[in-house]
Amino acid sequence: MALIKKFRIRSFKKQNPIVSLKNISLSYGKRQILDDISFDINRGEILGMLGSNGVGKSSIFNLITGLVNPSYGSIHLDGTKVNEYPIYLRTKKFKIGMIPQNGGYFHDLTLIENLKAIGEIQIDSQHDMNSKINQLISRFELDAVRNIKAKFLSGGQKRKLVIALALLGDPKVLLLDEPFAALDVMTIKMLQEVIVNLQAENNLGICICDHQARDLLNCVDVAIVLSNCKIIAKGTPNELINNSNARSAYFGDSFKFK
Repeated sequence: MALIKKFRIRSFKKQNPIVSLKNISLSYGKRQILDDISFDINRGEILGMLGSNGVGKSSIFNLITGLVNPSYGSIHLDGTKVNEYPIYLRTKKFKIGMIPQNGGYFHDLTLIENLKAIGEIQIDSQHDMNSKINQLISRFELDAVRNIKAKFLSGGQKRKLVIALALLGDPKVLLLDEPFAALDVMTIKMLQEVIVNLQAENNLGICICDHQARDLLNCVDVAIVLSNCKIIAKGTPNELINNSNARSAYFGDSFKFK
């Protein structure tokens, strides 16, 4: 664990939220998904979200990006209430980057073509775009596959590509939806290191949801556990696994972190 996350950032970051969800409730018809949820994603902090299927983790990402609107409550980005802001404005003005669980790239375009397609939207100057793309290719060690179609890349290379696409717009916050799903152990470790390095080098706010609890806890500063439409526990990884509510609703008695 120490090789991935050598320290955890907590209290002093809490005064600098990039994303704030305040008293959020969400229902689809008669089915309630979230009930009075409040939490922040702070600058320079990695926050994890854990919970069983259907508990509302992906819905929270959809609320932040503007894909859905809350039934009640408010969403604030950099201190501005954005409930009525469209997706593109949240992306461009408030620098929200989303990394979906599946896809997020053009399958039949090469890696470099993918980056150029999104770069032309995000970056006005051709020179700046090319410079940024080359920087990202170098940073993620993708030069050897720059001319390979995305559908032929390995799982880890695809994840790196999608992260690179999200970074083209210099986001302030990254939302990662199940980034460790269907990856081998070595690729997960590589991706954990990428995420922690992004925190350290770019001072991003990062929010990760995943079912791979150990892999998520290995690289976050704090995490929340969702159950029955509510946040039932929040804390550092060690605090969470010793929390009776979290163990009862999610981890179980046999879960070991280290």
